[in-house]
Amino acid sequence: MTEQYDYDFFTIGAGSGGVRAARFAASFGARVAIAEERYYGGTCVNVGCVPKKLFVYASHFHEDFEDAAGFGWTVGESTFDWPTLRDNKTAEIERLNGIYEKILGNAGVEIIDGRATIVDPHTVEINGKQITAKYILVAVGGWPWTPDIPGIEYAISSNEVFYLDEFPKRALIVGGGYIAVEFAGIFNGLGAETTLLYRGDLFLRGFDHELRGILAEEMRKKGVNLQFDSPMPKLIEKNEDGEFVVTLDDDSVLVADQVLYATGRKPLTANLGLENTNIEMDKNGAIKVDDYSQTAEPSIYAVGDVTDRVNLTPVALAEGMAVAHTLFNDNPTKPHYDNIPSAIFSQPNLGTVGLAETEAREQYAQVNVYRSQFRAMKHTLSGRDEQILMKLLVDAESDRVLGVHMMGPDAGEIIQGFAVALKAGATKAVFDSTVGIHPTSAEEFVTMRTKAE
Repeated sequence: MTEQYDYDFFTIGAGSGGVRAARFAASFGARVAIAEERYYGGTCVNVGCVPKKLFVYASHFHEDFEDAAGFGWTVGESTFDWPTLRDNKTAEIERLNGIYEKILGNAGVEIIDGRATIVDPHTVEINGKQITAKYILVAVGGWPWTPDIPGIEYAISSNEVFYLDEFPKRALIVGGGYIAVEFAGIFNGLGAETTLLYRGDLFLRGFDHELRGILAEEMRKKGVNLQFDSPMPKLIEKNEDGEFVVTLDDDSVLVADQVLYATGRKPLTANLGLENTNIEMDKNGAIKVDDYSQTAEPSIYAVGDVTDRVNLTPVALAEGMAVAHTLFNDNPTKPHYDNIPSAIFSQPNLGTVGLAETEAREQYAQVNVYRSQFRAMKHTLSGRDEQILMKLLVDAESDRVLGVHMMGPDAGEIIQGFAVALKAGATKAVFDSTVGIHPTSAEEFVTMRTKAE
């Protein structure tokens, strides 16, 4: 490695992608430093998927207590204590912060606390000091976006929801993406009267339409007030009782104890010094990169949510690793974006990999759909009327499975294995010849024989 610069590789941001790139680059012999101005682990560990899933676990216990009766258990009166959940979650996140810092240190990465900005293609400034590097990686992630309406300061985003002083009796959620849907389940499950407003006709745009529709039915059965094709808030006020009075575009009024905006995220590129380089950005502020995550400035790369490609933690990890291999392991590597599995920790969960039915029909001449909807074995005794939906989408000509979709308990855990099958190009015949595990819900994926009408 050249001694012309202070470091071979300088990473701005210690989230999933930045940490992965930094420690792999160091393992390949590069001199590496990483700068972080907030918290180690990025959005996912601190204010994203990790604490959110802990909250999902917590919010599902009330159904577990109810379901136990059908199995002969007598469960006494139960109460929920928000500070216990909040503080236990925070302790776990702080533990993970320490693990991320230790991982970097053990890899030989120099850690610098503070905000780094770009001075020129090979120089960053942090804490008043300029540092040079042969390559710079931008991995600063994204930040919640909220509309500019009067009273928006009274609303919270997914950043603040994990640290509320008090748990609300009435929660109003604005948005229709996975964050809004997951928090609707969380608030409802923990006992809040929950309303979700979405301007579209059905939430979770981009996911399989049928799963979206049946998930909406299940959430309504659980008590979530879903309002689609809804007018949006135009004014938020706080009354003398501390309640939030929300006026919608049609002048109707809703009152809540907490208003959560989950209306999207934007790349965190403002005031980063990108104007001092040839880096190009789209209108949303995302950094444009090529297939190898290289920007228009040859010495600067970018990965993760700041590029607004596929905003998932495992994707950022793959992108970061690919950059390290490309630059320091003599192995030019492109991240692969086909058949990326994902899960929504709604209640019930959604898990999906491959094409949705609408996409499959647009891309293939004939698509065979295999579908199964049923009640889980557990609920034959619990009495709960919760449905599971599973779908296989198959190219009729090649017999290749194009998409696997599930709504139901542990959907993410189940879909992960089928993602391997899709990545390997499995056909429906391969699914049919696979022996199922009985009795499980997952076996349904290898026993579907009848095409849906």
